[in-house]
Amino acid sequence: MMRMMYVDDSGQVELLTEIPPGWDKDSPKKGELLWIDLNQAENKASVEQFLTRQFNFHPLAIDDALNEEHLPKVDDWETYLYIALQDLTFDAAAVTVTMPELDLFLGQQYLVTYHPETVTAVDRVWQLCQRNSRWLQHGADHLLYRLIDEMVNNYTAVLDQLESRILQLETQIFTQPASPLLENMTHYKRTVLEIRRIVAPQREVVNKLAREPFLVIGDQDQVYFRDVYDHMVRLYNDSDSVRDLLTGNMELYLSVVNNRMNDIMKTLTIITTLFMPLTFITGFFGMNFFQAVLPSEVWTGPQVLVLTLAVMVLLPLGMFYWMRRRAWM
Repeated sequence: MMRMMYVDDSGQVELLTEIPPGWDKDSPKKGELLWIDLNQAENKASVEQFLTRQFNFHPLAIDDALNEEHLPKVDDWETYLYIALQDLTFDAAAVTVTMPELDLFLGQQYLVTYHPETVTAVDRVWQLCQRNSRWLQHGADHLLYRLIDEMVNNYTAVLDQLESRILQLETQIFTQPASPLLENMTHYKRTVLEIRRIVAPQREVVNKLAREPFLVIGDQDQVYFRDVYDHMVRLYNDSDSVRDLLTGNMELYLSVVNNRMNDIMKTLTIITTLFMPLTFITGFFGMNFFQAVLPSEVWTGPQVLVLTLAVMVLLPLGMFYWMRRRAWM
């Protein structure tokens, strides 16, 4: 599916299905802007033919956009830039993130975006441009800044949601330190590492747009890209903080589990110790070769039975009291 948004030299915004007649990418009128959004994943041949016929993009740039997945990068083709970026979406139910690739061709007064998958930043900026034409009054390079800034907002929102969920796990560590918690934390850690893997090169792309002298980016808009670069630096540092938080939670989980295990072993040891003298007494007096020094009628009488039972009850109680006094339990 292809959609177009066109701003003529008078500032009028139109939604089109084909390139307006008379429009020339090499000599556009002042104030004109054409944004073409291609999100057709099936028929790549027609997309390739369209990009070649209408814009004469280099075959390598078209091949990068249509047939390969890249880490974020920017290629300078003098009269236009090819830029590969990645957006970020978060599935709260499955606790998974997806990073659809967005390929862009930026010219003096046009912007072509291609994405086989849905990119929320593109849809949101498209809707904002429809509601408020001011977003389109500052040129194609400023429109590119708006798209990247919206992506940074997505990354920030996802990291905030992950941090909130990690803090919830931290609370559960003290109340219910079960094995699924460790699995969740490991899953979150892989997710954060994947985000950091994309943020680092995407930050460098924005840095190039902010500082290198590209023909299709005006000096007045490089200030905006520097602002986005500052946000991405902060975003990268925030991902470090979330990763450190996860590492600390995993260590805390292992510590809590070990402490609980130590408490269990301590309880079992105390119970065993309390019953050790009873085992000795019953074993000693139950030996079949034992010959009592007292007469059998005395040794087997009720008084001795009561005395033995009293010793067997009082001895563990005395040991329990002694252990409490020693602060062993």
